Amino acid sequence: MAGRFEPRPTRTTVRGGHVSAAGRVPRQVAAPGRTRSWTPPGPLDLGLVLGPLRRGPADPTFRAMPDGSVWRASRTPAGPGTLRVSMRGGVAVGEAWGPGADWLLEQLPQMLGKLDDPSAFEPRHRLVALARHRRPGLRLTRTGLVMESLIPSILEQKVTTEEAYRAWRLLVRKYGVPAPGPAPGRMYVMPEPRTWALIPSWEWHRAGVDNKRASTVLRAVRVARRLEEAVGFEPVAAQARLELVSGIGPWTSAETVQRSHGAADSVTVGDLHLPGIVGFALAGDRDADDSVMLRLLEPYAGQRHRAARLIMLSGRTPPRRQPRMPRGDIGRL
Repeated sequence: MAGRFEPRPTRTTVRGGHVSAAGRVPRQVAAPGRTRSWTPPGPLDLGLVLGPLRRGPADPTFRAMPDGSVWRASRTPAGPGTLRVSMRGGVAVGEAWGPGADWLLEQLPQMLGKLDDPSAFEPRHRLVALARHRRPGLRLTRTGLVMESLIPSILEQKVTTEEAYRAWRLLVRKYGVPAPGPAPGRMYVMPEPRTWALIPSWEWHRAGVDNKRASTVLRAVRVARRLEEAVGFEPVAAQARLELVSGIGPWTSAETVQRSHGAADSVTVGDLHLPGIVGFALAGDRDADDSVMLRLLEPYAGQRHRAARLIMLSGRTPPRRQPRMPRGDIGRL
């Protein structure tokens, strides 16, 4: 009973970068979880469908196993939950643990692309048609969760992917909760909004996150409930809701709704590499900008994000003309 009345952490109780662990979900012993099966209407490639949810090879919320199964740790409206998805003879089988288990299993078909309609896509270029033929199991995921895609997308603003992945990994491992159930080692559920708001400024710095991105995350988590409501909106309206938060622009909102809504037409603009990749693949123009990319994708109106995914999967990218952008680490300053 005493634990029920333990004071909630406040800014004055945070010391040395430590946030009280009250309410954390202890890692459970191996035990059978709740299960659900779903038969997709066509080919399904778990790696292609769930791959965009992975934020780097060491993402503590995502694990792809040698047997082809995928583990995910999520913070659902019902609480933390762990989901394991595998394919058995053309049937997707989900097993879940934790307070959010039922919610995750209810969302399983949508997460695996039930609401996506690949047949609505008509290739207009030979390269796109060939990529679609080689990747028949591509479907667009819809997680039904906004914040778990929004926060890492904010961390990826204007930095290399390595820097962003490192920041996400360090912050989730330090302030998240252990994934419920018999999840693989070092899997964590992302922090709740209040915990994000209590992370001290020096811990953002140690993780390599500058004040601009950290401040954007803090503004977002303060209105997390209103942003999560956007999952019931159409993608365009959802992006508009997200962009009401200062620091969230078209790039970040598109990267979010592509995952939370399965938005087939939300093409990413403002990206450093995507316009050149699309321009080179469809027109041999490696110097294409956003306006050229959008013009080239006009024949795929309504399916522009899917077209961009297929172009990326085709492997036809312009050769490098200069070294990679050097990775910075403000935490060493």
